[in-house]
Amino acid sequence: MPRFYEDGIRFQCQGTGHCCLSRGEYGYVYLDLGDRRRMATHLHLPTSVFTRRYCDSTDGHYHLKHPELDCCFLQDHRCSVYDARPEQCRTWPFWPENMDPRIWNREIAPYCDGVGKGRLYDAAEIEALLARG
Repeated sequence: MPRFYEDGIRFQCQGTGHCCLSRGEYGYVYLDLGDRRRMATHLHLPTSVFTRRYCDSTDGHYHLKHPELDCCFLQDHRCSVYDARPEQCRTWPFWPENMDPRIWNREIAPYCDGVGKGRLYDAAEIEALLARG
């Protein structure tokens, strides 16, 4: 069965912050050690302090605190840690749960201003991004 993104998808972040909003559901932002180190460095904090201040752990996986709320790093509709943002955020919108054509066309493309803009991600790049998630 052909993938709906076989011919690629244009995407470029527009900085609206829409993807940082919880949309009324729990929105876990998972962080591996590299994410926590990168974000801690960006905020001029030791990794242990960053982790205690901003993270919780569920089933052994670290995530930002308060997944029921919008991201705590969203300020004035902008990511205040954009250059150090977690891997999960770096791969948006190419998440496995988004790549069902019905979900993409109903929920992602109309919601995310970056879809259809910018450079073309070919199917191989999209598959690589999906594998990172």
